[in-house]
Amino acid sequence: MLKKLLLLALVALVPCYSYSDSISPYYGYTGNAAANGMTWSMDGVLPEPPGLDINTVIYSYTPIKDPNDPFTVTVQNENAIDGGYIFRSTDDWSGHPGGIELRRVIGVGAIPRAYWGDGSIETTGFGTVTNPNVVYTYKVDPCFDPQFDPNCPGYQTPLPPPPPKVEVETVDVTTLYDATEGDAEITEVDEEIIEVEEKEELSDEEKEKRKKKMLAKSKDRLEKALAAADNSAFFAEAIASAQMLDQMNAVVNINTYVAASIDGGTYRETVVLDGGNIPDNKNGRRLNFSSQILHDKMVDMQYNR
Repeated sequence: MLKKLLLLALVALVPCYSYSDSISPYYGYTGNAAANGMTWSMDGVLPEPPGLDINTVIYSYTPIKDPNDPFTVTVQNENAIDGGYIFRSTDDWSGHPGGIELRRVIGVGAIPRAYWGDGSIETTGFGTVTNPNVVYTYKVDPCFDPQFDPNCPGYQTPLPPPPPKVEVETVDVTTLYDATEGDAEITEVDEEIIEVEEKEELSDEEKEKRKKKMLAKSKDRLEKALAAADNSAFFAEAIASAQMLDQMNAVVNINTYVAASIDGGTYRETVVLDGGNIPDNKNGRRLNFSSQILHDKMVDMQYNR
């Protein structure tokens, strides 16, 4: 019976809307708010989406009482914003017998969710309530927030997110020291000389010697700093060159330089000797003899023979 009442209430409350099908309002109903007792919190009964309005309160219960005893039953919800009650329905059972289940469907006219505070069932007089059942029907308008969907009335295209902030460290340029100039070192040495001169009474010659010694010490520190900088640059360049060679080796396939394919086989001799012998060259023999005669003459000239 209660399900039939819910269905009738939902059908009666379905109006026509101009929204597209994808963002049309939808309807629903809660479970039994009084399932765990005679008081309840609406936070645990109603769903959370914005744009939810309560249309109907449907409740049922069975009073247990003597017909002659005064007895009233009140189903109610507090007004969470303005105080008092947003909904209150009282049934007077005085002079009526108990044991008969009561069912009621009360339309409340689309009251926003924010107004519905804690609910309860209160009784006065003599009697008890059994099998209490309190159900709320509701409507949810997704376009309550226009940004829910681009098809909602009043939707505004969101702006792109701002670019991320880049934290830039502020550097006091007055504290920077250029090791190639050495002015800061010499200035510190000058301050040391002034302090020494104020504390000790030295002759001009002693002052000059001490000043030269401190300047030499300062220049030595400066040279070490420059040498360290040069070494750092040298090592950095060497590391960069090694990394570049590694990258080149990774790109070039060294196998192409050592892997070669040569057609194999047997190469046969194609020269054929007529008769099987090679005769001596007579002209060659004459040339060898004349060369020997010339060699002997040269030797004789050497020894003046």
